[in-house]
Amino acid sequence: MEYKGKLRDHPLDRLFEAVLTLENTDECYSFFEDLCTVAEIKSMAQRFEVAKMLDEGNRTYGEIMTGTGASTATISRVKKALNYGADGYKLVLERIKNTEG
Repeated sequence: MEYKGKLRDHPLDRLFEAVLTLENTDECYSFFEDLCTVAEIKSMAQRFEVAKMLDEGNRTYGEIMTGTGASTATISRVKKALNYGADGYKLVLERIKNTEG
């Protein structure tokens, strides 16, 4: 899958290449703790949990709000990305399903 979005540039390529060198969860914790604020990390984790719950297809906004603490605006943005985005969520969620199943 080739990325066709508008974000691509050299600094982002280097960042993503750096992420791809990480070998385990502990290395991810160390790198992201240095790179991001705690709030940014928690926000990304929250959005990913929202995506997982939306992908399951049988959750209401209320259940997602209760389960994640996300606002309806965040849930709506994640839903829009799942339906009309660059398919990054779908790619990762499918890979997770394949490794868990």
